Order: sequence, then structure tokens, then C-alpha cells
Amino acid sequence: MKKTILLCFILAMAFSCNNSKKTKDVPVEKAQSNFDTIAYHEKGLEYAFSTKAVLGKNLMGTIQKKGTIEALAFCNEKAYPLTDSMAVVHNATIKRVSDKPRNEANQANNKELTYIETFKKDIKNNIEPKPIVDELEDRVQVYYPITTNAMCLQCHGKPQEDLKMLTLQKVKKLYPNDKAIGYGVNEVRGIWSITFDK
Repeated sequence: MKKTILLCFILAMAFSCNNSKKTKDVPVEKAQSNFDTIAYHEKGLEYAFSTKAVLGKNLMGTIQKKGTIEALAFCNEKAYPLTDSMAVVHNATIKRVSDKPRNEANQANNKELTYIETFKKDIKNNIEPKPIVDELEDRVQVYYPITTNAMCLQCHGKPQEDLKMLTLQKVKKLYPNDKAIGYGVNEVRGIWSITFDK
């Protein structure tokens, strides 16, 4: 019974940070007039969601076995290698970037910052976010928001509300320049930035 509950929880977590419908939200006229873009957006989402599932499964396993503080250590040591391994699987560049990064290496560039603001406006106005696709000469870039849920707030929430003091101390120890706190539920914490060849 415990395994069934844990499996359901892991599956829910794998998809909970993005409360979105994958391709059903794409307007019909766009699907008919720009088939390549739709295929690219679907591919980008597949790469983002499969990477998220791997990260989520491992993160939830650590939280269940060792607690939130050890989950921070897990993210510090394992999030990049797991993301990179999924990039190899998909033959793509897969990044998670933010305007308020925990790790300075995840600072969004100017274009990504613009897209983060676009997604924030969509979420604030209750508009279902859609992937942004940039077609370059020989590559495609796909961007999609990373939104928070209640579980995320254990490490990214408001101090002394969702974020416990011991957890905050561990965050500051692992990430002295951390900016990734103070979030509420269903806020844009960053974006997936996926690049792959045409």
C-alpha cells in the first residue's frame, strides 16, 4: 500500500510543477498553418517533461527517505548530472534557468528573461501558457515555464511560512547567493530552455 501511495505521489509530482495541457491548447489554425512549429513545440515539451520526471522521481525519493534538507544536497550534487544525462538521451541542450536563480549558473539571459516575464503575465492573467518556439537557421529553441506547487515551497517558499529555518540555513550554506525563495503556489520560478537540431 505504501509503495502504491508513493508511486502515485511521484507521478503527481512529475507533472505538478506545470499544471498544463500539452498539445490540446494549440489553436487549430496554428496547427494547420505551421506544422513544423507544432512538431518542434511537442518535441521540446517531451524533452522538458521527461527530464522533469527523472528529476522529480529522484528528488521525491530523497525527500521520502532522507527529508527536505538532504533533498537540497541532492539537488546541489545531482540535478546537473541528471539533466545532462537527459540531454544526451535527447541529443539536445536542456537547461532550467531563472530570473531568481538558486545556482548562479542558472541565470537567464536577456531573451530568456523576456520569456519569463511573458509566462508570468500569462499565469497572473489565468492564461494557460503555451511553449515559445524560436526557429534558428539549423536549430530550434523551445521555452516553457516552471511553475511552483506546494511541494516546491519546502525549498523555494517564504521563510518562516513554507520554508523552515533549518532548510533556509542549508540553502544559504549550499548557495550563498541564492535568490530562489519567497515564492507562492503557481508562480513562475523559471523556464525550461531546450535547444535541438532541426
